[in-house]
Amino acid sequence: MGPLPRTLDFFYDVLSPYSWLAFEVLCRYKNIWNVSLQLRPTLIAGIMKDSGNQPPAMLPRKATYLKNDIRLLGQHLQVPIHFPKDFFSVILEKGSLTAMRFLTALKMEQPEMLEKVSRELWMRVWSRDEDITQPQSILAAAEKAGMSTGQVRSLLERISTPQVKDQLRETTEAACKYGAFGLPVTVAHLDDQAHMLFGSDRMELLAHLLGEKWMGPVPPAVNARL
Repeated sequence: MGPLPRTLDFFYDVLSPYSWLAFEVLCRYKNIWNVSLQLRPTLIAGIMKDSGNQPPAMLPRKATYLKNDIRLLGQHLQVPIHFPKDFFSVILEKGSLTAMRFLTALKMEQPEMLEKVSRELWMRVWSRDEDITQPQSILAAAEKAGMSTGQVRSLLERISTPQVKDQLRETTEAACKYGAFGLPVTVAHLDDQAHMLFGSDRMELLAHLLGEKWMGPVPPAVNARL
């Protein structure tokens, strides 16, 4: 038997485009590296409030840079990411509370569907400029990921329960305790130590920490399928 997989906790919010970029790279490597990838739906608004941080788009120069940065990164990482037309409304007004509560409930009840549904929600808001705040929008994303209408409606009925609210709050607080000031955050658990890495551009450093080989954002085995 080989060594046990190292645990990677990935804290993310579908409102965060950089979370999507990191998510796709980690999903490509999860079966290449000796790791156990744990997806942890988190509320970015809670992290911003706790840390005193603000969305980068609040600074005009950063907002201008952000659009070009996301476009180039999408091309480089082969992720179909595009800025929504009304960016400020999506980020600052609509938010992602309902979506992240749904993903929290999904992780509690059907964790095997979490990757696919998360991806479909990112596709809606960050690729097709579609809503992720209304129940029908979440239903459409989850159905596209392969869930039945009944399964989705059952989870939607649970998103306002204390259990789901508490779990999302606890996950967000856990990210804050690791030192999060934004998302995404990847925490590698190695030799009884937790290494927190922020952003989507630390994958080469993550490989170094794990003692694994970095083969670029699209490793050969994955590239052959794309």
